[in-house]
Amino acid sequence: MIIYDHPLNERVRTLLRLEDLFAKVAFFSGRTEALDHHVALLALFEILEVSGRADLKSDLLQELERQKVMLDGLRHNPAISEDALDELLANIRKTCERILEMSGRFGQHLREDEWLMGIKQRACIPGGSCEFDLPSYHYWLHLPAETRRQNLTAWMAPMQPIHDGLIIVLRLLRDSGKTGRQVAAQGSFQQMLSGKVVQMLRIRLDQELPCIPEVSANKYAINIRFVTFGDTSRTKTCEQDIKFDLTLCSL
Repeated sequence: MIIYDHPLNERVRTLLRLEDLFAKVAFFSGRTEALDHHVALLALFEILEVSGRADLKSDLLQELERQKVMLDGLRHNPAISEDALDELLANIRKTCERILEMSGRFGQHLREDEWLMGIKQRACIPGGSCEFDLPSYHYWLHLPAETRRQNLTAWMAPMQPIHDGLIIVLRLLRDSGKTGRQVAAQGSFQQMLSGKVVQMLRIRLDQELPCIPEVSANKYAINIRFVTFGDTSRTKTCEQDIKFDLTLCSL
């Protein structure tokens, strides 16, 4: 099965982008090749760009505090595991404390590093990070893998509380909805929201189906069109009925 997360507002869109970029940094920085660490550093620069468009610290703190109050109200609910609830609340409190301890603007330690910002500026140019453009970066890429990994870990460490916070929020968001089996007749599906606020859709589709979902939505309705995916550059709506799982998520 393939799961497609589709955000319905800008805040969730930003969180999903950051989740993807943090995952790339973690994956490629954990490898040993110089090109892997180059990709990790480019993803780190992308985190700076995405985070610069939102006040992540205050947004995450506000949402985490709101979730903490709501979750605390679930105590003594027989359908809720007290141990799991206590663990989640403790994790939220710890993450909030770490975010509050962050000083300055998110990623400011990177913006103040002239060497990194020089690389970032050149990396925006196609082929701009070659050895003749950035000889010091070329030298860094030839340092031992463990040294480069330590550098990447140090650059990421001050950002970790934000990463932990967005992981909690997205986990709660993904777990918030009920999943229902749906059928898109001849590849098209529509559902009226009837006033329900939805922040994200989760579409789970059989991987063997050669089609992908295209979503358009507003506060009144959700429209999903499944289009073919193949060798041709031209896509068209699937002509067969498509069965899929749909989850409407909202905090």
